[in-house]
Parts: sequence; structure tokens; C-alpha cells
Amino acid sequence: MESSGGNLQPFFPVFLSVVFVVRNQSARMSELLERAGRCIGPLVSDYELIVIDNASQDDSLAVLKGLMGENGHSNVQVYALSKEVDTDTAFWVGLENALGDFVVVLDPLVDDIAFVPEMLDKAVRGADVVFVNNRLKPTQGLAYRFSYAVFNRLYKAFGGVDLAREAPQYRLLNKRVINFILQHRQPAMSYRHLPATGGFSRVHLDYSAKPGIPSSKHLADSINRGMRLMVSTTRAPMRVVTMLSLFGAVANLLYSGYVVIIAVFKEDVAPGWVSLSLQQSGMFFLISLVLLVLGEYILNMASLSNEGPLYHVGQEFTSARITRREKLNVEDVAAEPLVTPSNREGQ
Repeated sequence: MESSGGNLQPFFPVFLSVVFVVRNQSARMSELLERAGRCIGPLVSDYELIVIDNASQDDSLAVLKGLMGENGHSNVQVYALSKEVDTDTAFWVGLENALGDFVVVLDPLVDDIAFVPEMLDKAVRGADVVFVNNRLKPTQGLAYRFSYAVFNRLYKAFGGVDLAREAPQYRLLNKRVINFILQHRQPAMSYRHLPATGGFSRVHLDYSAKPGIPSSKHLADSINRGMRLMVSTTRAPMRVVTMLSLFGAVANLLYSGYVVIIAVFKEDVAPGWVSLSLQQSGMFFLISLVLLVLGEYILNMASLSNEGPLYHVGQEFTSARITRREKLNVEDVAAEPLVTPSNREGQ
């Protein structure tokens, strides 16, 4: 990190990519790009702003094209998805197309981009991953908050990571981490947890800033994404299945022995009807639970073998001005004395 004179603004001689996902934010687009450029431009040697339009239904694409002309915002790349996908998948579109040495991932409506200098400072000092958590959370519905808390507790029990605290969405990754995630079969799914579980050096930072307008989150979609994340990133649920199956087998064996003992030593077995009914209902409960978890794994395996790409980029366009390309066209040539016939004779 460098700073000049009394200027407290840090400077980092790196190439930084900033990825954010938007949907139906045409009215805010100019403000978002202007604020991002104002914050990132003086901070690094070069940068790019990667905007993922998550299948907006308003005039976001037309607005973006208008903002990226000769007199518009520079260093912007736009990837417009043809259909809406979950947030992690949309972020991954930007990550795998990023060219920077470091990549920042944020929600421009919730996360404070002014915190990037502190993140970049930790990264250039050696941290592979920098996670940032805002203590002030956006308001969500009661059902969503309850489901979110239950999922994080289950995932921490199975995977050993609290995604909300230890792997928040606002993060900075270096290129090595992204290349590592690319080697996995489902990088868009693994991207959420691998930076926290892959053995990389990581730093956790906290800040407090009032969040903006959060994007709407559907409970059903979040539950579906959470189940896919859980069954695709940890073997613990499958271990639960095997333990339940073992318990069911042992319980049924003991029950068979119990029935034999009753048949040998008891003549009137009618009073045992209550206990028999309770045990049968308990067995059916275990079987149902096992089938539920197995069904989730079957769905996940089917998605791996049958589903097509998770996303499709319908349109792609960049700013008319890319400062990186302008720098590549600049060549410093040392001035040489002009040789003329007269001074050649003097030599």
C-alpha cells in the first residue's frame, strides 16, 4: 500500500475486479456505477466493474447501454442473464469472467463499497480471502429469519462452518482461490463455502453501516438453494442416513426378539397391541425420514447428470472506454537528436 504526502487515500498497484448483481434497478444504475468508480478508481492501478444483470424485467439493459458510451462510465462489463438464477450462481458468472488480481463480491444495495480499501489492504498483506460482515442486517420476514437461523445451525453442525458469520457474501478473493474453485464440479455452488473451508489464509472484518434496500428473497427459493448446498458440500447428511438405517435395523431385530419372547412366555398377547402400534408408527417415521434425505441426494445426483448449464448470458457488452487498453497503447520513447546532413558533415 502506498500513499503520497498528506493524502490519506491509500493506493495499491494491483488490478481489481468488482462484481455485483442487480435486478430491476434501472433507476439506481447510474448512481451505483458512479459511486463504485469514484471509490475504486483512485484506489488501484487498474480496475473493472462487472455488472451481472439477473434477468431484469425493467429497462435496465437499455439504461446500462446508455451509460457505457464514449462519455459514460469506463471499465464496466455487463453480463445480462437470460433467466433469473440464485444469487450465488449470478455472482459466479462475474467471478469466472473477472480478470483482476483480486476480486471483490458485493451486493451494491446492501454492502458498503467504501470498505474495500481495508479489505484490499489485508489482501495485499497476504490474506487469500477477506470476509466482511455488516453488523446491521437488512430487515427480513419472520419466516425467512427463522429458516435462515435453522439452516445455519444445521450447516454448522454438518459442515463445521457458520455461513452467516464465517463466510458472508461480501468478500474479496485473490485469483488463486478462484482458480481452485474452478476445479470443482459445481463451482457456482462450491463458491459459497470453499473459501472458508479450503485451507486458505483468511481474515474476518466487521463494520456497521445502515444497509440500503435489500433485494427481495423468496423463502421457497432460499430453502431449495440451502438444501442443494447442504447435500452437495458435506457428507454428514448421508452419515445421518446410514446411522438411522442402522438404528432401524437394530430396533427391528430387537423387536423381533421381543415378539418371540412374548410368543413363548405369554398366552394372551392382546394387551401388547398398544406397544406394537407405537413401535410400528416409530418405524414408519424413521423410514420416512430416511427416504426424505435419500430423496434429496437423488435429486442432487440427478441435477449433476441431467441438468444443463446453470445460467446463460443473453447479452454481453463493455464500456466504450477501457482505461486498461488506453494504457497499453501508450509508449514512452526517449527523445533523440535530429540528424541532418549539415550536422552529419560536422561529425
